[in-house]
Amino acid sequence: MDLVALLAVAGAGLLSGAVNSIAGGGSLLLFPALLGVGLPTLTANVTNSVANWPGWVGQVYGFADDLKAQSRRRLVLLSVATGVGTVAGSLLLLVTTSATFDLVVPVLVLFASLLLAGQKQVKKLVRPADRAAAPADGRRHLAVLALVMVGAGVYGGYFGGAMGVIMLVALALATSDGLRRLNALKAALSLVDSTISLLIFAVWGPVDWTAVAVAAPTALIGGYLGARLARRLNEEVLRWMVVAAGLSVSTALFVT
Repeated sequence: MDLVALLAVAGAGLLSGAVNSIAGGGSLLLFPALLGVGLPTLTANVTNSVANWPGWVGQVYGFADDLKAQSRRRLVLLSVATGVGTVAGSLLLLVTTSATFDLVVPVLVLFASLLLAGQKQVKKLVRPADRAAAPADGRRHLAVLALVMVGAGVYGGYFGGAMGVIMLVALALATSDGLRRLNALKAALSLVDSTISLLIFAVWGPVDWTAVAVAAPTALIGGYLGARLARRLNEEVLRWMVVAAGLSVSTALFVT
């Protein structure tokens, strides 16, 4: 890569970490940047997942206060469930052809964005107003959450782009927590997903380590700064930022 390409990747890494913290979908900023500097689609996806790992570390550090207030029991269970899904998704990616990968990704991003846009309506269908919400740590509720996060982990392992959107949508539909608390939980579970993906792809994936060396430090900085800003945003603004990011990226992927 020449100097211009390296600067472009570094800038995309910074924005990716920040937008992942604020709204989710930020890794989809780094993904096209990697394609733009000449990486093949599958290599760009794997490199994107690895390079964004420090950004999730920065987010977790930035959301430390919100995470301390979370139920440790729920956090551990959902981390295990996410990890199981991530292993399956990462291995699935390694045996997927590039043509299939290009076809599936924009559909998944669009689906996630539309789910979040209609979050309130969907929650009314799933849990009618006259039915009491399940206890946050009830066994049945935790079991449902765990199954949901296995699915989210499969997505995250398969395609790192918009992983935060998918996880935030899944958590929002399965719990009654506010988006600010869920954003912190999303960061922790995304770090689990990203860590496992990194270990698998580092051994078997076609990672471009030059791009990782450039984007990873800036993603870390962006993740921390974005997390500090996200804690101060209005929840409705945060939700529609996620929707806008997802729809924009999905449209771009369909076009390209």
